[in-house]
Amino acid sequence: MVKKILSVALCVAVLIFIYSPILLLVVYSFTDANVIGRWQGFSFKLYAQLFQSREIMRILANTVVLALVAAVLSTILGTAGAIGIFYSKKKVGAPLKAVSQIPIINAEIVTAISLALLFSFVALYRTYFSLIVGHMVLCTPFVILSVMPKLKQMDPNVYEAALDLGASPTTALFKVVLPQIFSGILSGFMLSITLSLDDYIVTAFTKPRTFDTISTYVYNAVKNGTNSSTPALRALSALIFVVMIAAVLIVNLRARKGKEANK
Repeated sequence: MVKKILSVALCVAVLIFIYSPILLLVVYSFTDANVIGRWQGFSFKLYAQLFQSREIMRILANTVVLALVAAVLSTILGTAGAIGIFYSKKKVGAPLKAVSQIPIINAEIVTAISLALLFSFVALYRTYFSLIVGHMVLCTPFVILSVMPKLKQMDPNVYEAALDLGASPTTALFKVVLPQIFSGILSGFMLSITLSLDDYIVTAFTKPRTFDTISTYVYNAVKNGTNSSTPALRALSALIFVVMIAAVLIVNLRARKGKEANK
């Protein structure tokens, strides 16, 4: 009984430590005070300012479009890479798997500087192409990491059985393999969107000078301290938090319903 109480208390303490800064932003998004810690009455003024600001709406659209494009391309590349690694011989697959995990372990600043130097060398520095590739380098290893466990859980004889029954390798891939690893692909896609939305370092080193995302805009606004739309960013942060929580809940509920249906 004591161990159970301590484990629950520890879990609650960790959750409070993680989410208290975000919850503070959410609370103070409902007051129009310029500084967090000063309550000036309940108000939706910051949300009104948020949706009336064309600059923030443009930057929000830039961020969402970038995240979706990078996530789709990273998911395709990461899924293909995971399947290739899984079905390769051990002498080839093991080194490829190790190399694919280097960007996860490596410091993000090292990746950003390396990309900046590479694109500068090939005269593609600070273009939308360099930005997309930078986000793909960031996200693709996590897609591979999400898909590989699903491939290992899959019965390896199913693919061979499909080939023996007359299916072409392409048909077997799309009709047999991909449906069985779809949950891993979806997890990798969602993780890629989150990573792209959250990223600042790679974006700052690879983006065009006239292009901004939420992360770079917030950093510049806080750094300069003179932007009149800075308080409205609290409302934006609160909305992003709510949307991501809703997305996670929907994905988990659908996964649970799928498991119950299979039973």
